[in-house]
Amino acid sequence: MHAPPPRQVLEPGLQIACHRHDGAYLTVVLRGSYEEAGEHGRRRLGPGDVARHGMFSCHRNSIAASGAVVLNLPAAGVGGVFGRLDDPDAVAAVAVDDPRAAAALAARQLVTFGPQILDWPDELAAALAADPQISLSDWAERRGLAPETLSRGFGRTFGLPPKRFRHEVKMRRALAGTIETAAPLAQVALDAGFADQAQMSRAISALTGASPGVWRRRSSGDKTAA
Repeated sequence: MHAPPPRQVLEPGLQIACHRHDGAYLTVVLRGSYEEAGEHGRRRLGPGDVARHGMFSCHRNSIAASGAVVLNLPAAGVGGVFGRLDDPDAVAAVAVDDPRAAAALAARQLVTFGPQILDWPDELAAALAADPQISLSDWAERRGLAPETLSRGFGRTFGLPPKRFRHEVKMRRALAGTIETAAPLAQVALDAGFADQAQMSRAISALTGASPGVWRRRSSGDKTAA
């Protein structure tokens, strides 16, 4: 889960399996294009487009036949989002000497937009992001899809089966609630869709190497220092 390099040249047709980095970062497309799919949805990105990855974000990438050149900049937060910059070249120029200043410039320019809905896997991803408690079997039945078709088709698009995608959404909600709010951790667990605080704690500890209590204390310390 090391940080991605500041500048990457991605080979044409490269397929990058679902992976994650522990820190949050922005990816700015400078040239070429690629498709990204993760717990914040799927989007085809071209020059000037941005994918903001939250901490421990899980996503896969499919590089177009043209290849791509991207810029990775430091960011903060848990949530992921797609967006576009007015002047990506200006951001790239600043990044040569000061990546954090470039990230701040990108944040000021960024106009966000949602994921694309290209097929039923995108509809299911959006449904799970809105409510991770939905029944997968009921969702499949309403659309005339067999359970095995649902699992295989979703897995081909997002790089992980729908049950695992749901778990990623729940962990993302729980981590955000832990770090970004002062709500009791038991309530954070229920709001994220976990059965109880202990189940949430096991999931977050397995993902991040630290318990929700540790993340809450770190977050409180950061806010006090700020």
